[in-house]
Amino acid sequence: MSQTLPPDTAVPSEGGYDAYAVQQKWQARWAEADPFRAGGAEDSRPRKYVLGMFPYPSGDLHMGHAENYAYVDVVARFWRHRGYNVLNPIGWDSFGLPAENAAIQRGAEPREWTYANIEQHKKSFREYGSSYDWSRILHTSDPEYYRWNQWLFQRLYERGLAYRKDSPVNWCPNDQTVLANEQVVDGHCERCGAEVVKKKLTQWYFKITDYADRLLDDLNQLEGFWPQKVIRMQRNWIGRSVGADIEFEIEGRDERVTVFSTRPDTLHGATFFVVAPDGDLAAELAAGSSAEVRARFQDYLAGVQRETDIERQSSDRPKTGVFLERYAVNPVNGERLPIWAADYVLADYGHGAVMAVPAHDQRDLDFARAFDLPVKVVVDTTAPITGAIPVIELDEHGVPIDPGADETSLRDLDPATTGIALTGEGRMINSGALDGLSKRNAIARMIEQLEAAGTGRAAKSYRLRDWLISRQRFWGTPIPMVHTEDGRIVPVPDDQLPLTLPDAKGLDLTPKGTSPLGGAEEWMSTVDPETGAPARRDPDTMDTFVDSSWYFLRFFAPNDQTEAFPTREADKWAPVASYIGGVEHAILHLLYARFITKVLFDMGLIEFTEPFSSLINQGMVLLGGSKMSKSKGNLVEFASSMVDPGADAVRTAIAFAGPVEDDINWEDVSTTGAQKFLARAWRVAKDVASEPDVIWAEGDPALRRVTHRLLADAPGLVEQTKFNVVVARLMELVNATRKAIDTGAGPADPAVREAAEATAMILDLFAPHTAEEMWEILGYDGFVGLATWRNADPTLLVEESVTAVVQIDGKVRATLEVPARIDAAELERIARSDARVLRSLGDREIVRAIVRAPKVVSFSTR
Repeated sequence: MSQTLPPDTAVPSEGGYDAYAVQQKWQARWAEADPFRAGGAEDSRPRKYVLGMFPYPSGDLHMGHAENYAYVDVVARFWRHRGYNVLNPIGWDSFGLPAENAAIQRGAEPREWTYANIEQHKKSFREYGSSYDWSRILHTSDPEYYRWNQWLFQRLYERGLAYRKDSPVNWCPNDQTVLANEQVVDGHCERCGAEVVKKKLTQWYFKITDYADRLLDDLNQLEGFWPQKVIRMQRNWIGRSVGADIEFEIEGRDERVTVFSTRPDTLHGATFFVVAPDGDLAAELAAGSSAEVRARFQDYLAGVQRETDIERQSSDRPKTGVFLERYAVNPVNGERLPIWAADYVLADYGHGAVMAVPAHDQRDLDFARAFDLPVKVVVDTTAPITGAIPVIELDEHGVPIDPGADETSLRDLDPATTGIALTGEGRMINSGALDGLSKRNAIARMIEQLEAAGTGRAAKSYRLRDWLISRQRFWGTPIPMVHTEDGRIVPVPDDQLPLTLPDAKGLDLTPKGTSPLGGAEEWMSTVDPETGAPARRDPDTMDTFVDSSWYFLRFFAPNDQTEAFPTREADKWAPVASYIGGVEHAILHLLYARFITKVLFDMGLIEFTEPFSSLINQGMVLLGGSKMSKSKGNLVEFASSMVDPGADAVRTAIAFAGPVEDDINWEDVSTTGAQKFLARAWRVAKDVASEPDVIWAEGDPALRRVTHRLLADAPGLVEQTKFNVVVARLMELVNATRKAIDTGAGPADPAVREAAEATAMILDLFAPHTAEEMWEILGYDGFVGLATWRNADPTLLVEESVTAVVQIDGKVRATLEVPARIDAAELERIARSDARVLRSLGDREIVRAIVRAPKVVSFSTR
């Protein structure tokens, strides 16, 4: 819990500046006036929606959170100062495993633990000076919220986008629940770190793959507005591949098996067939083989189920597999291809089966060499792929003979010998009618042949898998479906929502592989909504990423019980103008939010297709070399820092520590330096001796130029998230003002007041308590947080002189005061004749001069 000291025992700061007393004073005034509530329909200002990724209440906040929410507040306060009606709400992502696990460890109920933490968060946010609209709070674990999760599920179910199927899933043996692919990090559960295994279960999915093309193509809308790293990660995760679906007959099986390939042109080079050992097809084929093969297959499958997808796809591990004593038939030449079960093929990629072309795919080649399988070259990578197609003669080995080239060139590259697959461009050989064609033409011709024969067609495949939403835990949104006695699955009617969780008392929440809800017998028993016959509820709960996939819309009316969100308000506020949070959500949360946004657009409920127009990713706050984490125990708690050094010092020190996107080491963050700077700024306001109506133009021109340069530059710097530069410039302005007070025209100079007022306005972004105190000291009644920033006077932005730096061999040797409009030749002449430069040169000769007038001269010598 945070410390609470009465004002008369507040921690003092230097020079009479009492940071804690100032903090307490302004928090009380904000709580009474509620100045940061977003304006309603009567507010004519342009709107701006600023949102920080909402927190999970696993205990109190720490400095990792302090960084994120400091940046959120900088952006929200900035747009208010720029004349916008700003919506900056806060909520809590309050369902999920951490709360349930913590409740089990403490012998408490998840709800009690969760909501106690939320209250602590609220207290900490208020002490931090966050300018939230406190009228728009939501908690995803409130029935009033998760009712609309269930409503959304029903809408997806109606559109064929929610379905149930059996499949191998990622299973966390510690948390005893399934995980989406995105929740597995390096083969381990992202929450608890346990090694993930595969398990076959019947689960609910959202059909996100139906939106794969739009999710990929619409990333073009976000270029320049989202970090390029995030866009690249999203593209890679969706992973669109273009090729063909090819149908293979399996001897002894009536139905064909479809294989996706990006290289249908190499079909003549297929020499074996591989199926995923944990897929249904492998089990079916093994069942039709000998007892010995069945036994080997079962042993192999058991080992595969202990492997992660990442391990299975690693290129540097030995290839393993089991021959199933079955054969596929190549549709273009009728060749029999032995079928193997091998772990490098995944059940949920493509169709869970591949045609193996070892000469031109490295993984297939490694497998072929491991099991002495044939390798057939069908692409001559030594042949030109531009210009006229040559007449190709083949020797007895099927190798092209080129009279004008080394006859052994392609033979020397034989993958069966070298162990290196031929993956480059070239022309087709050993491929019948495709011989001599380039890759592009050969792919098109092969697809034509397959379509004509009815054995294939052009197709696309994706790395993206459907979104697995079932969780076998208690603390989540109940899935609103009913299982009837005759095997039907029926939605809970909308007028019966929310389907609320039962009381956790008496339930065994310990992870055991099935949902604790299954043990709530009274809750599980229900009736078929269509017939009234006895039925059972679905025992699983939803993935918490469902909660966060649309929460930004709920803030428009968080207490509305008639609709998930008001469309009219969404039209006014959305999409989110600035979304701020960690890059760790680059795939997980953002992809799902984009998917749900597109579904809601298709339903006609919103008019935009991307939820977040601009994305700001902050770096991590490190302690002891690793990310601050409650589970790791390496954190500096938020609440303990609110008294000393105080909220403003923490916020300012974080903003000054470095670029937003960079990681920062907490050991390097100087809250002491921030305290001293804030005390200096406060003393400047105290020393101002002029009245608010003073004529600034009569003030010191030099100080006025410093003030107006910052007024001119600050908006652009903030919009570029160069918060550290703004703080540095504020420090320069405070120092210049201090100098003017102490050694210049004095505290009554109008320029001193102007500088102090500008300091208070801009400082509000980082140290709002101190800024409000300065504003009041300067004689103003309203909140500085609502004041409109002043515009710079263009006449004061013209520099009469600038400081030029002279470098010799990369080291600064002199600085020169020169006219701002000096040309390069004159600047170089002055630099060459400067006594300090001549002294540093000695007997060395200048061999190169780079001049960037009016700021830099760089000499290279020998």
